[in-house]
Amino acid sequence: MTIWVLFAVMTTAATAILLHPLSTAGRKAASTDADAGKIYRDQLCELDDDIVSGRISSDEYELARAETARRLFRAADDHRARRSAQRPGRWLKHAIAAFLPLLSIALYLSLGSPDLPSRPLAMRLAEPGEDLAILVKKMEDHLADRPEDGRGWDVIAPVYLKMGRVDDAAKAYRTALRLGGTNVSRLEGLSETLMATSKGMVTAEALGELKQILTLEPNNPRARFYVALSMEQAGRPEEARGAFEALAKQSSADAPWLPLVNEHIARNGGTAVAGQVPPAAPPSVPGGPTSEDVAAAETMSSGDRQQMIRAMVESLDAKLTADPDNFEGWMRLVRSYAVLDDKDRAAAAVKRGLAAFPASGEEGRQLLALAKELGIATESSATEGKSR
Repeated sequence: MTIWVLFAVMTTAATAILLHPLSTAGRKAASTDADAGKIYRDQLCELDDDIVSGRISSDEYELARAETARRLFRAADDHRARRSAQRPGRWLKHAIAAFLPLLSIALYLSLGSPDLPSRPLAMRLAEPGEDLAILVKKMEDHLADRPEDGRGWDVIAPVYLKMGRVDDAAKAYRTALRLGGTNVSRLEGLSETLMATSKGMVTAEALGELKQILTLEPNNPRARFYVALSMEQAGRPEEARGAFEALAKQSSADAPWLPLVNEHIARNGGTAVAGQVPPAAPPSVPGGPTSEDVAAAETMSSGDRQQMIRAMVESLDAKLTADPDNFEGWMRLVRSYAVLDDKDRAAAAVKRGLAAFPASGEEGRQLLALAKELGIATESSATEGKSR
């Protein structure tokens, strides 16, 4: 009932706002017409006084009276014209007064839900949709009934942190660690929450969580960064610089955190460190160069480096001959021969690869696509591969 009263008040207010200019315009016009008529009638009376007292001649009297009468009739004609023009205005007022409420009701009936009752909290909790607050309330009710549900605490802890409820997030992460055990994800979440609580300072408690992360993952970049930051905040710039430099040296050149790490290196009196160049071949490919091989190759002359690369490629070729069931190895071998500009061996590698992975399969099609990209002839190889 309250909502309908509110709608009625809003509709009445809107109607009054729209009708006000039409009503005031009519009143102003009527007031102006009345003033004009009174002025001209007063002028006629003054003329009668003037002729009686002899201030004007009879000819002047007749001329002035005719002119005043003409103006009076002109004012009367204007008044009638305005009244005729105002008749549509009255119809407009009536139309607005009747049509606006009807239009609003029709729109509400077509677009709204007048038959839908108010939904109590229990119903909204049962069907929360995408309402984050309702979803959180449902999870909180669930955890109140089942406080030992570690998975539930895992789910709600990062949500609390995103909502800015850092105290609740810290409690949830601690409960998840107690129930679900120690893992990197929970420790990272708790350490981040503790630092949010302390406005970015790495407290002793947060440092303890970060060191636990490094026990589980010694090369975890996030934990290493914040441990180095704790040294900087504690006023130990040399230790902090060394820790940041070690992190930079072990990061790849395109690591997203590298610019920030170099900024802290400079802040602590050091110079920027370039990240590692990615290895020429992934370690999972048999015969591919390791990071040590790449480092050694960088110190060689151009001829020696080329000879070393060819030796590694031939080693990969030999391993694939012994164990051809390695799709990534064949892809790497074809690329390597193409880089060495040995198209004959590259074509032979495609042919041998198709023998292990026929062209009718996904791997075979990838081999053929690679050969086409590198400009390696594959007609005979593809035909043989498809016939197998």
